[in-house]
Amino acid sequence: MPGRFLLTGSATPADTAIHSGAGRITQLRMRPLSLTERDLVAPSTSLAELLTGTRPTVRGSSPITLPHYTDEILRSGFPAIRTLGGRALRAQLDGYLARIVERDFPEQGQVVRRPQVLRAWLAAYAAASSTTTSYDKILDAASASTSARPAKTTTMTYRDVLSQLWLLEPVPGWIPSRNHLSRLGQAPKHQLADPALAARLLGVSAATLLDGGSGGPDIPRDGSLLGALFESLVTQSIRVYAQANEATVHHLRTHSGDHEVDLIVERDDGRVLAIEVKLNPVPDATAVKHLAWLEAGIGDQLLDKVVITAGTDAYRRPDGVAVVPAALLGP
Repeated sequence: MPGRFLLTGSATPADTAIHSGAGRITQLRMRPLSLTERDLVAPSTSLAELLTGTRPTVRGSSPITLPHYTDEILRSGFPAIRTLGGRALRAQLDGYLARIVERDFPEQGQVVRRPQVLRAWLAAYAAASSTTTSYDKILDAASASTSARPAKTTTMTYRDVLSQLWLLEPVPGWIPSRNHLSRLGQAPKHQLADPALAARLLGVSAATLLDGGSGGPDIPRDGSLLGALFESLVTQSIRVYAQANEATVHHLRTHSGDHEVDLIVERDDGRVLAIEVKLNPVPDATAVKHLAWLEAGIGDQLLDKVVITAGTDAYRRPDGVAVVPAALLGP
């Protein structure tokens, strides 16, 4: 009978002969807990409804504020880890990262001769969260913190293995299929599987993030590190909701950087939901200008325009943009 067994795992050993599972096993990506699954507050806005294109009424209020979201970034979405606190939580996250290097890499047929170099590259990648920073610049930033500069081919191996281990989950650039948009960049937007891992690699605390500080290698970004990790948190949740709705998640950025949209959720028919992620609870005209540009470019291919915030109230602006606190968005 189909569906009788659930098989879970994070990697396939490189030297083990196994059946592919073709025609017998359906593969699903299992991610850390979304904000809805963390049971912070009952969501009042459904991604499924936003994907209908009917532009539903948006309402609701949330008690979750920026300090709560900061705590969720650091606490992680790993069920067995997030219940811990303080030193125990940090030790578990450190142990998770250490096992990636010491055990999972060798199981993939890759021996890490200089673990400190891999750790430096991972920290640089974490610092690049929610950006499209080139891999060359990530390598430069990693090399600044260690005396041994790895070869570019070595870091590409890092990237490939870490992706196979589900630790890296970059957001691909959107390739539109039904309109005439041009000059779109294809560089991925960098994300780790859980922003808590990024925060741990960078050694930042809640106080550091809320004070506007950063940590780790120097990677240029628009806005604060907290803003970048908040986008990582929202992206993680939206990927869970999108998968439940058989949709895919991308980002949009023109080659010149003149226009960008944080997240594009695409249905099978090519119609899309455009999402910006902002810390500001009341987005201004600047926060929605790229959404208006996209709507002008693709017309009715755009299902809806949304700004996800760290605020408390959900509503629609007079220009039709839905403003939704992150905790109030559900599948």
